[in-house]
Amino acid sequence: MDSGSTAWVLVSAVLVWIMTPGLGLFYAGLGDKKNRLHTVGLSVLLIGLATIVWALVGYSLAFGGSGDFIGNLHFFGFNHVSLSSSTRGLTISDGTFAIFQGMFPIITIAIITGSVVGRMRLKAMLVFLTLWLLFIYAPLAHMVWDNGFLAKLGAIDFAGGTVVHISSGVTGLVLALVIGPRHDRRPNKISPLYVLTGGFLLWVGWYGFNAGSALAANNQAVVALVNSWFASSAAVMSWAAIAYFIQKKVTVDGLVTGALAGLVAITPAAGYVQPWAAIVMGLLAGILGFFSITTIKNFFGYDDTLDAFGIHGIGGTVGALLTGVFADKHLSGGIPGLIQGNWTLLGHQVIAILVTLAVVIVGTLILAKVTSWIAGPLRVTAEEEKAGYDNSLHVIVVDD
Repeated sequence: MDSGSTAWVLVSAVLVWIMTPGLGLFYAGLGDKKNRLHTVGLSVLLIGLATIVWALVGYSLAFGGSGDFIGNLHFFGFNHVSLSSSTRGLTISDGTFAIFQGMFPIITIAIITGSVVGRMRLKAMLVFLTLWLLFIYAPLAHMVWDNGFLAKLGAIDFAGGTVVHISSGVTGLVLALVIGPRHDRRPNKISPLYVLTGGFLLWVGWYGFNAGSALAANNQAVVALVNSWFASSAAVMSWAAIAYFIQKKVTVDGLVTGALAGLVAITPAAGYVQPWAAIVMGLLAGILGFFSITTIKNFFGYDDTLDAFGIHGIGGTVGALLTGVFADKHLSGGIPGLIQGNWTLLGHQVIAILVTLAVVIVGTLILAKVTSWIAGPLRVTAEEEKAGYDNSLHVIVVDD
């Protein structure tokens, strides 16, 4: 095993871990003040939930066996996971690989909560997310990253455009539609300090998210980090430009959200495209992200509270498609994209997106129903929603 690669991937794992409390702060700053403490606390609770699920069965279902759609229980309870050798042909141990991969389901389920925070019962949310990790996340991870159906098809996803972002964003939208809109749907009072702190933790953590996905301290990790840096920066600028052109103002929360939109879009392509393509992808992501949470959301009228679908669902879809356009054969293992005259990869990316959407939409509807049988109503009462979770659950009033 290579000690340098082991050190890099372990550091990257910690960076990805930091993203979840960062997201909690970011969501708290964007959301209603009456749910602020609950939003931050929920991120801590989800770290515990996703970690235990991953250790017991999640890792085994995602990366065990050789089936096309889901793994087996060979690694149940983290048994047979070597901490000193690799069975995957990597320069890091299976244990290091499992640690790094285990950070992704944590942030993925945290993203989902942004669509329904404050109006989904905590018990129901925890039951739903547990089932979701087992029956949606694990199969998707296996199909994409463990030589499952989508990998064999020829689709590529460097760090989670389909597995993390499309799956979480679309799940959030479906849940929001099932539960219904807020009773008092009005613009929230933004807390810039929460947004900036959480947003920058996400931004820093994302470098580990993408560059760590090279699974080694190598040139591909360098490419992924540079592309993440360039795409996020380009998205900040395009978001600022379009916001000023249309609204005649540029907000702090908008700039941070723009950076995240660029990071989402580059995630599936991070190690596979040239830096100039990352800039183009970031510019497009900033513009599309702005319209996703304003024009598109307003046109269809869905209540995606903190825009998990607009940024992650739509952004992940666009990123997966653009991976099929800009993939460079010298970086993507000899798989050229459309820009190099190959239509095949783009077709495979479209199929991967459609499969992901089918699994997520159908799976979420089924799991939401099962959750209601197990945990009761999905939605809080009107009185609880009006009071906010900080008062009804935590019994505390939070001041800025």
